Amino acid sequence: MALVAAQFVTGVFPLCVTFGFALRHLFGYRWMPMTTDRISTHPSPAALPHPLRRQVLAALIATPALPALAQFRVEVTGVGLTQLPIAIAPFRGEAQAPQKMSSIVQADLERSGQFRAVDASGAVLDETARPDVALWRQKSADSLATGSITRLADGRFDIRFRLWDVVKGQDLGGQSFVVTQGDLRLVAHRIADFIYEKLTGERGIFSTRIAYVTKTGPRYSLWVADADGENAQSALSSPEPIISPAWSPNGGQLAYVSFESRKPVVYVHDVASGRRRLIANFRGSNSAPAWAPDGRSLAVTLSRDGGSQLYTIDANGGEPRRLMQSSGIDTEPVFSGDGRSIYFVSDRGGAPQIYKVPASGGNAERVTFTGSYNISPSISPDGRWLAYISRVGGAFKLHVMDLSSGTVNAVTDTTADENPSFAPNSRLIVYATQQQGREALMTTTLDGKIKARLAGQAGDIREPDWGPFQKQ
Repeated sequence: MALVAAQFVTGVFPLCVTFGFALRHLFGYRWMPMTTDRISTHPSPAALPHPLRRQVLAALIATPALPALAQFRVEVTGVGLTQLPIAIAPFRGEAQAPQKMSSIVQADLERSGQFRAVDASGAVLDETARPDVALWRQKSADSLATGSITRLADGRFDIRFRLWDVVKGQDLGGQSFVVTQGDLRLVAHRIADFIYEKLTGERGIFSTRIAYVTKTGPRYSLWVADADGENAQSALSSPEPIISPAWSPNGGQLAYVSFESRKPVVYVHDVASGRRRLIANFRGSNSAPAWAPDGRSLAVTLSRDGGSQLYTIDANGGEPRRLMQSSGIDTEPVFSGDGRSIYFVSDRGGAPQIYKVPASGGNAERVTFTGSYNISPSISPDGRWLAYISRVGGAFKLHVMDLSSGTVNAVTDTTADENPSFAPNSRLIVYATQQQGREALMTTTLDGKIKARLAGQAGDIREPDWGPFQKQ
């Protein structure tokens, strides 16, 4: 047991150096620079605060995808300033179907913060019927979605829907799908995407996926779920910890940090097949993988040459290229949407702040000036916003910065937020937090006015990352 504990400490604390900001903000440690030759002064895992033991998650052993053990329940709170009133009529035949399509579509749209549901219960409509637009105008609906779901003789389902502009009395088009039962939720999300794009002019994100890590008893699991948290599938499971799952730009792979060898090592895992490849296993710690937008390389944090520094490395592995020289600890890299810059966290000014450096290397520029402790940067794909965690007093809160003006707003009222990640349309953020003593995943609009709690998953929930748009 002593040997195991010693090995664990050797693995964990170099990572704490590398991920010092990401880990310490949960458990109230005062951030101090450390080097790997000082780790023996730290306690064994049994003596560590519970949040630290919980946060060092999931060294992954590839296993076939498993059925979801639990599903999320979406709870939407808050009221946006401008919302489009829409009625989603019950789909004809959905009462006998495995999934209630209209409810999934409505929940998606409400969670976006852009829509307000108009009661359509009791409506008898499908995609073939022309609605009485005057009636729906009286109900204060601007638009109406109708549809049907029919079970075919071969067991598949035929789903059809149509969207109406109630104000103008116009048919805005529709879609039809023939799918197996396992794809019913995906179809509902694609219907919500269609509606969102038709009515807002922007691409919907409801058919995208999120990844996150849980710990249940002694077991760590990496999950891939729908953007609403439902339909969760265990991609990987292991008795060893991992952290930092990161989606590839094409949505087919996840990079992560594994502790299987009792030190942090970076792998890339193919989600569909379960195969993986080793990316970084150099002397010292290998951590904080972040994909370049073209998918050809990753930014990583390595301590191979002494302190924790930023490097880029080919997506198939190979010799890393150091980005710059720094006397401080540089970690948590993330690429800008255009791939020209890398944002990261450094203590080079005495306390953790967010900086950026050209992706080709060079001089770093400080980005955050509000607050004395800022970590976990995430850049919106459109390049307009920076989400990060700032310590305010003893609390850790999600903040959003407008990068053009430098204006910063706190968007949560919780005290243990972590790991923000933008939706691919830049309109929502997923993050982990604690509510009423429980770990939870949340989504929020950029102004914090609409939040959705993704609750119900068993175990401690950590490390969310929002995947890219899916191919249709």
